[in-house]
Amino acid sequence: MQNSVGTMSRAVMSSQQKIAEKLTILNDRGIGMLTRIYNIKKQGQVWKACGDPKAKPSYLIDKNLESAVKYIVKKFPVVDTRNNSQQLSQLHKEKQEILKNLALYYFTFVDVMEFKDHVSELLNTIDACQVFFDITVNFDLTKNYLDLVVTYTTLMIMVSRIEERKAIVGLYNYAHEMLHGASDREYPRLGQMIVDYENPLKKMMEEFVPHSKSLSDALISLQMVYPRRNLSAEQWRNAQLLSLISAPSTMLNPAQSDTMPCEYLSLDTMEKWIVFGFILCHGNLNSDAAALSLWKIALQSSSCLALFRDEVFHVHKVAEDLFMNIKGYNKRIADIRECRETALSHAGPLHRERRKFLRSALKELATVLADQPGLLGPKALFVFMALSFARDEIIWLLRHADNIPRTRNSDDFIDKHVAELIYYMEELRAHVRKYGPVMQRYYVQYLSGFDAVVLNELVQNLSVCPEDESIIMSSFVNTMTSLSVKQVEDGEVFDFRGMRLDWFRLQAYTSVSKASLNLSDHKELGKMMNTIIFHTKMVDSLVEMLVETSDLSLFCRAFEKMFHQCLELPSQSRYSIAFPLVCTHFMSCTHELCPEERHHIGDRSLSLCNMFLDEMAKQARNLITDICTEQCTLSDQLLPKHCAKTISQAVNKKSKKQTGKKGEPEREKPGVESMRKNRLLVTNLDKLHTALSELCFSINYVPNLVVWEHTFTPREYLTSHLEIRFTKSIVGMTMYNQATQEIAKPSELLTSVKAYMTVLQSIENYVQIDITRVFNNVLLQQTQHLDSHGEPTITSLYTNWYLETLLRQVSNGHIAYFPAMKAFVNLPTESELTFNAEEYSDISEMRALSELLGPYGMKFLSESLMWHISSQVAELKKLVVENVDVLTQMRTSFDKPDQMAALFKRLTSVDSVLKRMTIIGVILSFRSLAQEALKDVLSCHIPFLVSSVEDFKDHIPRETDMKVAMNVYELSSASGLPCEIDPALVVALSSQKSENISPEEEYKIACLLMVFVAVSLPTLASNVMSQYSPAIEGHCNNIHCLAKAINQIAAALFTIHKGSIEDRLKEFLALASSSLLKIGQETDKTTTRNRESVYLLLDMIVQESPFLTMDLLESCFPYVLLRNAYHAVYKQSVTSSA
Repeated sequence: MQNSVGTMSRAVMSSQQKIAEKLTILNDRGIGMLTRIYNIKKQGQVWKACGDPKAKPSYLIDKNLESAVKYIVKKFPVVDTRNNSQQLSQLHKEKQEILKNLALYYFTFVDVMEFKDHVSELLNTIDACQVFFDITVNFDLTKNYLDLVVTYTTLMIMVSRIEERKAIVGLYNYAHEMLHGASDREYPRLGQMIVDYENPLKKMMEEFVPHSKSLSDALISLQMVYPRRNLSAEQWRNAQLLSLISAPSTMLNPAQSDTMPCEYLSLDTMEKWIVFGFILCHGNLNSDAAALSLWKIALQSSSCLALFRDEVFHVHKVAEDLFMNIKGYNKRIADIRECRETALSHAGPLHRERRKFLRSALKELATVLADQPGLLGPKALFVFMALSFARDEIIWLLRHADNIPRTRNSDDFIDKHVAELIYYMEELRAHVRKYGPVMQRYYVQYLSGFDAVVLNELVQNLSVCPEDESIIMSSFVNTMTSLSVKQVEDGEVFDFRGMRLDWFRLQAYTSVSKASLNLSDHKELGKMMNTIIFHTKMVDSLVEMLVETSDLSLFCRAFEKMFHQCLELPSQSRYSIAFPLVCTHFMSCTHELCPEERHHIGDRSLSLCNMFLDEMAKQARNLITDICTEQCTLSDQLLPKHCAKTISQAVNKKSKKQTGKKGEPEREKPGVESMRKNRLLVTNLDKLHTALSELCFSINYVPNLVVWEHTFTPREYLTSHLEIRFTKSIVGMTMYNQATQEIAKPSELLTSVKAYMTVLQSIENYVQIDITRVFNNVLLQQTQHLDSHGEPTITSLYTNWYLETLLRQVSNGHIAYFPAMKAFVNLPTESELTFNAEEYSDISEMRALSELLGPYGMKFLSESLMWHISSQVAELKKLVVENVDVLTQMRTSFDKPDQMAALFKRLTSVDSVLKRMTIIGVILSFRSLAQEALKDVLSCHIPFLVSSVEDFKDHIPRETDMKVAMNVYELSSASGLPCEIDPALVVALSSQKSENISPEEEYKIACLLMVFVAVSLPTLASNVMSQYSPAIEGHCNNIHCLAKAINQIAAALFTIHKGSIEDRLKEFLALASSSLLKIGQETDKTTTRNRESVYLLLDMIVQESPFLTMDLLESCFPYVLLRNAYHAVYKQSVTSSA
């Protein structure tokens, strides 16, 4: 027997076995198979077929097929298809579909079976070769061996967790048999495997009996590493772990260790090796104290282990159930129960303290390296140790947060400061990526100047060195010696993968029992090579090292909850950027053997990143909005209206009048909030600013981040949200109430908007965003009728309010335009108005309106006003058409008083014409106020441009073509300058041309309209409200606005119809003078009640007109009458006042 084993041993000892290559390939394939099995259970279209009842194939849930599927599962793996044709007949119709849809799942199970075969073969080879395992010497060989054992075990457990595995495999084979007349050739073995591995660990415990020697040797080598890594935070603190500044004198010394790759080896990985390893070779727990010690420590650290991604393994329960059935294991079961209690009571606090320590340690490390990036060279090991330690703690927390034992305090598994730890991890990762060339320079020199020399000496001192091994070692030395700093400076791409694989091969060659050069006798060589391999990784594999030590792609399920906890805590919000940054890790967990999950994981990472950045921007926006609200309140206290009470108190104090109740608290003056008795007093505004600065730090942390080839810019999220909120706030601050027709005064809105803008401008101190762009986008949209979302703007709200509320009340006789005050003023009437017109239309309010709406908004306001005027003109034209014959006669008979009187009696709708013309005059008066305010505002903002436009307008030659002149007038009007001919009115009236009326007829109607107005003026004298008031320089019924209406309408109409404006106005003046002179001869006091006040209209019309002169008026209407009229109205005004 011994001879046969020895012969076999010699037969398999040679390098032909390719142990290193097989371990590498099988480990990679094992992860790929795990990914596929996981996806069958969990993800995408594949996992849905087995994991989501709603998405299962019809033949798995169809009631008619249910009995057939149950029969196959019950009889699995041997299904007699011939004698049960009745039960299985229903499946016969679906056989093609079953074969097509289940092929992917079936062959995945076949691949698992083949993987199992290859693993078993390799494990047998390793046993036969009696390979020596020691994690501190042949690190790669031992690690890959243990990884393979755990991957294999995990895969078989995962397969057993797929509930429909028998149904899938059985159905596929039945369909195959129906179509091809025979079972699939893999089916007998596959079916048996699924049955055998119903309880996978129990089966594998039997399977691993021959492998227990190799496996236990590999595991026991961890006693030098695992206990040293699994220490408490207090022990770490006492050892000043990861601190660069604890020993300043050694700061530049390279961080060294005999077990370099073990220092950053994942604790989670080691625990899985120990737990699964000792379950499979459990006999060693009874015979080896070191094995039992490792086993206990691992069991006390966690209540569950990660199988794959979010699939967990409740180690204590499973181990206890397995050992229950083994005779003589009562002591081990007692150990497990004791360890479970320890894990439940002590593991949570232990890991919490570790995370607390790591937060401060990583912060210190990141801060020092940011200041002195050169230290990344000698202290690279510290960086990767820190990342690995932090990653282990985060994964532990996530795993246990999702699987909290019901009987335990859940507070141990909730960490509101986890974002800070992830943030410092990301900071260290960023330093490594940014200063990669610094590390390359350092380690290229290290490899060529030190490592090559030491390795050469070690090789020279070897007593035995076979030729193959000698060639490999020499190639190592030569590769390192040939390195130079110039290669780094020239940007040369390094690749030491071949060298690392050669070392892996060499470990395999020198670790077999009959090797000429036995690594177990030359441990120094192994430790030196492990260090060299770490140094090569610092040159060519920094990205891979970052993935190995700090990849958080498993960070999925508790992600959103932790993010919201982070935002809720102001002190942690500055670290919230860590969550979007972790989304960049997700794609690293994908595998080429399962390409279908790439889109699912990619989309998930994109949606999460988008959600995180959106929530951060929303939170910042809400804080900014709260600050703006506070500032608007403070700004509101400075409004002029609030000083009335203070002035009143001052006046009363001076006159020693007692007002109000005694003991009435004195009103606080603006600015009191800035006076503080001590620094400890914190206001709400202070808290808001602090919270905002913290959150903005996070938003400003990276200019952009790439997730699955998509670039995200955090600052753009904030800009976008600020634009939306600023838009809503501006519209909201108008406080427009459609029911009551209330709206904020333009000056108050302007004050609030300026306060808002001041706050927004201060955001540039926190985040590098272009706030001017926000202002331009938002404020320009507010000058249009609707914004980009189709919502009403302040332009449309104010335009509607002034037209539908203020000007409508003017038409109703409740408000009058006072030229002396340049404002609309409420008249004393029975029904009180809900607003004071003067507070919305005086010069300061109109300037504020112009400031808010800008030239575009004011142009829209003008166009809306003109639309109302055009509708009035359309009605006037209809009235003219009704009286066209009479008016035609009156036009030529103005020098025949008797005939005129007779004709006048035949006119209809005289009052309507005057009322409509008055309304037009009122609208034009309001527009002139708006234009004047716009000119004042633009003169402040763009004085040189306005003066150029004014100069251009004033110097248009008279002979200029009207089209050119109108273009100049349009430019002037947009700048707020008054024009002889109003271009907006011309455009509005031009669009009215009737299709059935010829241009000549239109022109005639326009002429007769002026005649109609002229002959109707005398009727105004009989109106009580037509009295002229010198105090307001107008009439209470707004007929003084007729002057503007007549001039503007005449100018616009005769520009459109290419008539002479001057001639038509002369004709109007002649007719009006003639008509008004007649009432001078009237004796009826009622008819002539306000004759003098109406006479003054002629003077107003001439004063208003750029086309008429006083000389012309004198020729038609004696000036003495005007002078007497002024004297009479002023005298009457004094009498009324008295």
